[in-house]
Amino acid sequence: MKIYNTMTRKKEEFVPIRENKVGIYVCGPTVYDYIHMGNARPMVVFDTLRRYLTYKGYDVNYVSNFTDVDDKIIKRALEEGVPASEISERYIAEVKKDMEALNVLEATTHPKATEEIADMIEMIKVLIDKEYAYEVNGTVYFRTRSFKGYGKLSKKNIDDLEAGHRDIKVAGEEEKEDFLDFVLWKPKKEGEPSWESPWGDGRPGWHLECSVMSKKYIGDIIDIHAGGEDLIFPHHENEIAQSEAANDVEFARYWMHNGFLKIDGEKMSKSLGNFFTIRDIGKKYPLQVIRFFILSAHYRSPLNFSDTLVESAKASLERILTAMTRLEDAKNAAADREMTEEERELLSHFKEYVGKFEYAMEDDLNTADAISVIFEMVKLANSSISSENAESLIRQVYDIIANLCDILGIITKVEEEILDSDIEALIEERQAARKAKNFARADEIRDLLAAQGIILEDTREGVKWKKA
Repeated sequence: MKIYNTMTRKKEEFVPIRENKVGIYVCGPTVYDYIHMGNARPMVVFDTLRRYLTYKGYDVNYVSNFTDVDDKIIKRALEEGVPASEISERYIAEVKKDMEALNVLEATTHPKATEEIADMIEMIKVLIDKEYAYEVNGTVYFRTRSFKGYGKLSKKNIDDLEAGHRDIKVAGEEEKEDFLDFVLWKPKKEGEPSWESPWGDGRPGWHLECSVMSKKYIGDIIDIHAGGEDLIFPHHENEIAQSEAANDVEFARYWMHNGFLKIDGEKMSKSLGNFFTIRDIGKKYPLQVIRFFILSAHYRSPLNFSDTLVESAKASLERILTAMTRLEDAKNAAADREMTEEERELLSHFKEYVGKFEYAMEDDLNTADAISVIFEMVKLANSSISSENAESLIRQVYDIIANLCDILGIITKVEEEILDSDIEALIEERQAARKAKNFARADEIRDLLAAQGIILEDTREGVKWKKA
């Protein structure tokens, strides 16, 4: 398999550090709100990478973190008058709901930053002892210029760089030795969560978290480190500096980054009013359509989200699902007999498509071309297979297409639809829950209906519903 390595800016043959084992680390969301399309793209893309490597026989250790201590979390907690941990736990649960609806597999490990503080403190101690870091009034900084390879991932010249860290106001920042130095540990502020450390009570810097969690759950060297293109600098650049300075080994062998997301050709932002959460989109489209839409473009290409493009993806997915339903019906009606010579030859053609699918996936995870192969199979199945064929032929063709779709996380088995009477009963229960201020249950029912493609509309006459 060839992977485009951001570090070298070229496709390279993937060779794991340990035979048949792969360690993948994907930067996860900061949990202060519902996830948006920008969060969903790397989740879907690298879940698909994991599925393909598993299909090829690798034992995949897939680690994706939750940043559960951050300024945005603290701000929301102060606004609501609740502990920061309540905010982070609430939205970790919501992220997992959206991941399930997108058919994203649970990670091997979902570490939380707050549960790894002790190891973060230990890494900071190592960096101070090796003179890569220093403390000023309770803040610990990394000496960026002391790391000779700084800028090698982003290809930025260190002399041209602006300060490489999040725009977080830290007490004593003016006392940094160099404006490029970034924060490893920041002192406690009133009302913020904090932990004891040799430099006083405080909390870790954002960049440090992933360095420590990847080391603990994968090892000093990661096979594949992945995330959005926006993380290349400063986040991933700073991870490299910290980890390689502390561990004296290469941090990651391969770097994979998905392209940016645009909404109707514009960059997604709250100020433009085109900021969509997955929960919002799920009210309009089944999230399997969104997964299919994401995979319809190459992961490194910019992805433009628009209703027109999503409707096209929906129609394309329905073509596949309709073909699978047709094959299922044909299989159930077909005779259990030996295949003819012509049928065996036809089956061999379908098996050849498996090789084409793998060729696309092994060319830097080209899911767009892989989907095209599935459409070729669907076209051939529609034109050449009916209930007149042998049951064994139809069953094997069905299984071939279903297995390839499963690698992409596309669910081909259409579940029995929820009955209209059940929908009405759930809507009544939701209304009662809202009246009783049991908003958790009301949201749960709404999400259940959304997963079934049921859209709710509040009108003067009451709640109306329709199928997406």
